[in-house]
Amino acid sequence: MEYIITTKHLTKKYKSFVAVNNVSLNIRKGSVYGFLGPNGAGKSTTMKMLLGLTAPTKGSFTIHGKQFPNDRLSILKEVGSFIESPSFYANLTGRENLDVIRRILGLSKNSVADALELVGLSEFGERLAKKYSLGMKQRLGLAGALLGRPPILILDEPTNGLDPSGIHEIRNLIKSLPALYDCTVIISSHMLSEIELMADDIGILNHGRLLFEGSLDELRQNALQSGYAADNLEDMFLSMVDKDNLIRKQRAKL
Repeated sequence: MEYIITTKHLTKKYKSFVAVNNVSLNIRKGSVYGFLGPNGAGKSTTMKMLLGLTAPTKGSFTIHGKQFPNDRLSILKEVGSFIESPSFYANLTGRENLDVIRRILGLSKNSVADALELVGLSEFGERLAKKYSLGMKQRLGLAGALLGRPPILILDEPTNGLDPSGIHEIRNLIKSLPALYDCTVIISSHMLSEIELMADDIGILNHGRLLFEGSLDELRQNALQSGYAADNLEDMFLSMVDKDNLIRKQRAKL
């Protein structure tokens, strides 16, 4: 099995607070990897470490055969990202906004048209960004991540704030990407029903620790063996997190 991203004992501390605690991930090439956890679990911090936006306190990671920090710049060229709500120049068109990113990345001019086509915005490329709907802005953010067709995409809450129709559009787009151009997608979301429809593999964090990593089928087997409900991802996720929180409380009392 080929892994495109591996982390070993990845840890991030802020003074006495441990945001990410000895996390070792193995993300399969060509998969959609659902990265889950309650607020404050360490998902965004882990993603920012993979993007080189914050340095690990301890541990290491490899992306597409390149090791951080020695190959930091090479890694950044291989990863497209969508972290939180993207911001744009309101008085530039969608195409012009993407062209700003393209020039920073040193990509070819045709990469803008390619990215707009991938997200279904080709006919709206000349519209000012301030006139885009929220769903169109999210798609423009994805187009920015897709510029140059990077082999890895890291998407943090890409459906945040969208209506059901917009969520459906983005979900179908993300689900199609690995087959469309052989990329790997890491996606975090609080909408577990959406992750269940998209993801091949799941990683669950709680209080900075990795509770589970594996396929959805393996997660169901794990839930059944532990006596949890295994009808849907939300039930399995909540059962696992609740059990971990209970163990933490019991340890704190000792």
